[in-house]
Amino acid sequence: MLIDEAVRFLSQVPPFQFLEGPLLRELAQSLTMAFHPKGEVILHQDGPVSEHLQIILKGGVKITLRPEGGGEEVVVDYRERGETFGLVSLMGGHQRTTIVAVQDTTAYLLPKARFSELVHSHPAITEYLLQFHLTKYADMTSREIQGKSVFLESSDHLLFTAQVGEICQQFTTVVEADTSIRQTARRMVEERQSAALVVGPSGEPIGILTDSDFRARVVAEGQPIDGPVSRVMSHPVVSVDEKDPCFEVILKMLQCDIDHVAVTREGAIRGVVTNHDFLVLQGRSPLAFSEDIEHQTTLEGLAPVSRKALSIIGVLLREGARATNIIRIISELNDRVVRKVLEFAERECGPPPVPYCWLALGSEGRKEQTFRTDQDNALIYADVSEVQRTRVAEYFRRFTVYLRNGLVQCGFEACPANYMASNPDWCQPISAWKRYFSTWISEPTPEAVLKSLIFFDFRPLHGDEALAWELREHFGRLIPDYPAFLGFLANMLVRNRPPLGFFGSVAVERSGEHKDGLNLKIKAVAPLVDIARLFALEKGLQQVSTMDRLEALRGGTSLIAELVDELAYAFEFVTLLRVHHQYRQLEAGQPIDNFIHLDGLSNLERQSLKKAFRLILKIQDRVMDRYKSFII
Repeated sequence: MLIDEAVRFLSQVPPFQFLEGPLLRELAQSLTMAFHPKGEVILHQDGPVSEHLQIILKGGVKITLRPEGGGEEVVVDYRERGETFGLVSLMGGHQRTTIVAVQDTTAYLLPKARFSELVHSHPAITEYLLQFHLTKYADMTSREIQGKSVFLESSDHLLFTAQVGEICQQFTTVVEADTSIRQTARRMVEERQSAALVVGPSGEPIGILTDSDFRARVVAEGQPIDGPVSRVMSHPVVSVDEKDPCFEVILKMLQCDIDHVAVTREGAIRGVVTNHDFLVLQGRSPLAFSEDIEHQTTLEGLAPVSRKALSIIGVLLREGARATNIIRIISELNDRVVRKVLEFAERECGPPPVPYCWLALGSEGRKEQTFRTDQDNALIYADVSEVQRTRVAEYFRRFTVYLRNGLVQCGFEACPANYMASNPDWCQPISAWKRYFSTWISEPTPEAVLKSLIFFDFRPLHGDEALAWELREHFGRLIPDYPAFLGFLANMLVRNRPPLGFFGSVAVERSGEHKDGLNLKIKAVAPLVDIARLFALEKGLQQVSTMDRLEALRGGTSLIAELVDELAYAFEFVTLLRVHHQYRQLEAGQPIDNFIHLDGLSNLERQSLKKAFRLILKIQDRVMDRYKSFII
């Protein structure tokens, strides 16, 4: 019975949970138990080394370090149920810290000899224990989340494991640029191809002609079918390597708005892959939803398609997609809906009187939306003369009200704080926007900094993007001259401390609607986003998404350069937790929120979450030291 209890416990504790059943039982038979009353000093710094690896069954311990040469003893860590201690002295022959029971503590003891056998036969166990932090098991945690999902169905995961070269068709229809459209069409029919590759004089690919090109450029435009195929082909040829994952190819097709892509091998074109190939491979593809959106000609038709597109999230989760890939797909589909509503607005209101650019803000701007949230958007238009101002402002007033209402119809709720282009404050000429940013940066009041957190993460979505880049260059030049602005950002970052209790436990809501819940967005996602933003602005980087900012900070001189991998894994992990939590709510017909309950997490997930919080705390302490004159 005691052995069975030990096996059940170890099967939930990393890294032992990754051992196979028979080995786990054999390991459990080697264990003894120890009880440490509260206050007992279990191991002394510079004292006798541990003869066991201790695995906490109940209670918790405090680990302290006394600096060499004297000084005040400092607490370096707390360990609780499912965590271990004694490893460093066990392997290094020197007890470097003091370990004290902070509660009545019961632990399993794994003898040194048995532990030595285990690490020699399982190097991964050694690696895990020595690298006892987030980066070494974030991927395992993600797989565990996928595995225990209540909606996980049997699937071959081909969308994420197959390389595009495995499903592409060989190009059998290859024509020269001066071949007639009629001849090209005849060959495509005879050879049963949905696309033809167009080559130049030396046989180099210069374009591609697809079925959709025929409909859009030959039939619809009335092009003479005896004209050269080069007149209606798509160019240049968009290509991917045959070893690229299918999922990445789908993303590229979405971003380039194409339904065929050439597949290359060592730079030479090998074949073609189409949206249809992905439908055959995996059923309902994101590209199919994209096509549905593009085919709509009215708001009434777009609205149900837009809402239905959320079902792709279930497909992506079932197939084991990474969280960052899921939110990229969601963003691509959301972008298409917004662009379609913009198209309808221009049709309804008439051509815009001056160039404009539609901006996505906040999480939408960073391409980090999980499910449909409220709208965060703005509009920039070109400066106009005093005579034109009233007429232009009235046009964009009608235009943005149509957008707001149309997006609500498509499932994007209006922003309660009114951060929308339909608010005249956020629909302004470029000169007004420059004044806004100049004021926020030069006079960084708390209100100004709150606005900047939303508006600094803007992304041009439609229209004249030069207006957006002009604005970004404007505030990029200002920031170095006003260090107080970054100081205020730093102050807001460090004030949102991780909810870690005195003994390393995670604090949750004590009362109210979300009692016993943890707000994952506010306490985990937001600090990671704020960290990436602060250091990106500090270095004058142009990237907007959190992962892009972290990647740009890698290997540089930033305060967090060596922590980029840990931050990226932490962001991936907490985003996946959030997506799964919200999808379960959607499936159950419940309102979507950000409050998770810790008792619904596995031991590994809880440890990963706490390590993410410790990482945030570590960086916040560095930020406090660097910006101490601005910290209130």
